[in-house]
Amino acid sequence: MKASNLASMIDHTLLKPDGTAKDIDRLCQEALQFGFGAVCVNPWWVSRAAEQLKESSVEVCTVVGFPLGATTTEAKVAETKQAIADGASEIDMVINIGAFKSRDDRGVEEDIRAVVRAAAGRTVKVILETGLLAEEEIQRACELAKAAGAHFVKTSTGFGPGGATVEAVRLMRGTVGPEMGVKASGGVRTLAAAKKMISAGANRIGTSSGVAIMEECQSDG
Repeated sequence: MKASNLASMIDHTLLKPDGTAKDIDRLCQEALQFGFGAVCVNPWWVSRAAEQLKESSVEVCTVVGFPLGATTTEAKVAETKQAIADGASEIDMVINIGAFKSRDDRGVEEDIRAVVRAAAGRTVKVILETGLLAEEEIQRACELAKAAGAHFVKTSTGFGPGGATVEAVRLMRGTVGPEMGVKASGGVRTLAAAKKMISAGANRIGTSSGVAIMEECQSDG
């Protein structure tokens, strides 16, 4: 895989609670340097990132209902609208895991659909937190996200139990088919790990180790 192709699949991520303005600035400069597809930042930092990346092709992604997914639909919609007003072009929303495990499929689907509607055509990725789900639940969650009009399903927040696994990514890709994207996120820190996720069906990689992965890729020729 060409380095440029890999870079375009990476969402260069900084979601830790103690990330500073200087950290965000560095994240954006690294995204420009390596040609990453997007930066993924907490909502507070969207306008700062958007300002720095406005002359580039790097997308600005932010998170909604993060990291538990348990906020109300109205709160997620408000977060989404504010993020877009601040310059976000991609929204990574957390599924309502408790409602989902209560088998409130209609409520979960409507929660996702409301964010998709609020995003007004921007890319919406639905974080499933696969470490909390059985295989059947991963499939059912993917089906709900697809029915609600989301554009991607994503493995993990990085704050829950476990992260992306090859098995989960393969199951997600098999469930959503070629029409949707699959984002592997959580614990993808090496070139080998990224390649495994892509081989399993991921077409986006969320990682805070994007620079290390690209340096490894370049040293491999």
